[in-house]
Order: sequence, then C-alpha cells, then structure tokens
Amino acid sequence: MLKTTLKNKLQQKANLIRQDVIKMTGEAGSGHPGGSLSAADIITVLYFHHMNHKPKDPKWEGRDRFVLSKGHACPALYAALAECGYFDRKELINLRKMGSILQGHPDSRRTPGVEISTGSLGLGLPAAAGMALAGKIDKASHKVYTLIGDGESQEGIVWEGAMFAAHHKLDNMVAFLDNNGLQIDGLVNEIVKIEPIAEKWQAFGWETFEIDGHDIDDIVRSLEKADAVKGKPAMIIAKTIKGKGVSFMENEVDWHGVAPNLKQVRQALKELENNN
Repeated sequence: MLKTTLKNKLQQKANLIRQDVIKMTGEAGSGHPGGSLSAADIITVLYFHHMNHKPKDPKWEGRDRFVLSKGHACPALYAALAECGYFDRKELINLRKMGSILQGHPDSRRTPGVEISTGSLGLGLPAAAGMALAGKIDKASHKVYTLIGDGESQEGIVWEGAMFAAHHKLDNMVAFLDNNGLQIDGLVNEIVKIEPIAEKWQAFGWETFEIDGHDIDDIVRSLEKADAVKGKPAMIIAKTIKGKGVSFMENEVDWHGVAPNLKQVRQALKELENNN
C-alpha cells in the first residue's frame, strides 16, 4: 500500500487532470469528457508514479511507452503530459483549435509525448503489441502500456492483437480496459455484450486482473503484479465510472461526446475543487 502522502499527491494530480478535462472541452465546445474522466486515475498512476519517461527528452530510447487506444479520451492524456512538462500548460486551452498541437485525437506528429496517432477504435492495442515485439527483438528493458475502452472491445482487431501478443509471449506489455459500461450509443452490454470479459482475455492467453479503476492503491498493486508476469501479456480490467468526479456527468451516456457549457463548467469545477 502507498504511503498516505504519496497516495494523496496522486489523487490530487488526478483531480487536477479532471479539472483540465472540463476546462479544455468547455473551451473547445466539443470533445469527450466522460471517458476522459473515467480514465484519469489510471493515466495519473502511469505518468506520475509508475512509468519511466523523460518529459524533456520525449524520444529517449529507454522510456516506457504508453498508447491511448481509446484516443477520444485524449484530454486526460494531454492534461497529464502538460503537467509532466512535455509542453506548456498554456497549450491545453487550445484543444481542438486549428493549428493546435492538441488535436481531437492523439497525433504523434504534433504532440510531444504521444507515441502513436490513435482514434480509429481498436488500432491502439495491436500497435502496442507491435511496439512490445520490437522491444523483445531489441532485448530492450522498457515496457509498453496501453489503455482500451469497453465499447472499443467490440472491435475484432482488438482480439487479433490479443492473439498476436499472447502468441509472441509479450510479457513486456500491459493493457488496461477502462470498463465504465457505456459507449456513445448506450450501455455496452446492450449494444454488443462483452461479458464475461475477464474470462475472454484469459482464454486468449493473457494474465488477467480485475480492479477498481478509481482506487489508487488498487491501480498501483495491479501494475506491480502485471509487471511481474512472465511468458504472457497482462490485462488489467478496471471497473470505472464514466464522468467520474462530476455529479451530473457520472454514469450518463450523453456525456460521452458532449462538451459542458459555461454554467456546467463552473459547476463541475466547483465540485472537483471541493474534492481536493
């Protein structure tokens, strides 16, 4: 278990990322706040506690790689990258604006710290598997982490990537499933049921863990266990709440891809600031 001071620090970072998500999408008038808020704790632990990376040297060969397969949740990633120092925090307000380095989905050609452009759902996990295989071939020590969505798990290419990773025994690869239960059209299990999701990943040859995706200690422990797995990739299924941290957004599918207006921004920020 983490020391209380470190846990509090990470929770505060996650809260700051959530505030930035609200500010960014509110200013842009578009974007995907719901899934960004559900992923904030996972991204926080990865960037501020677990991964080896150098913000001042984004292409450092020894860095751990992170691929945001559910690319629409990029506001949370951008907020983390800015807080780490990959680019000036002033850029956050330019989300989705013409000429901005922060596009509506991650663009590795524009944004320091983004490993690969994502947005077409399903492509990030197999790309991460390719990176992990390259690391194996090079006998490199870095890890590859990726985050996929539960609605995204309906994509066939996810399972092709899963087979590929297991076949090549990519124990340098760890994936998170942001299992918030909602996608743009409604409840995941009403559109295309993905359960029993843990058993499916196990059947595809992955070591599988199930956690509370908003519990900092749980996330940290699962990463330590996943990194210790040998001979196979690891999947961490994180139960989360879409819109986490903002009362009127939580578990509301409408906030998948709708930005808050000025009144809603103020209310959301007030709630989040009170959580500090």
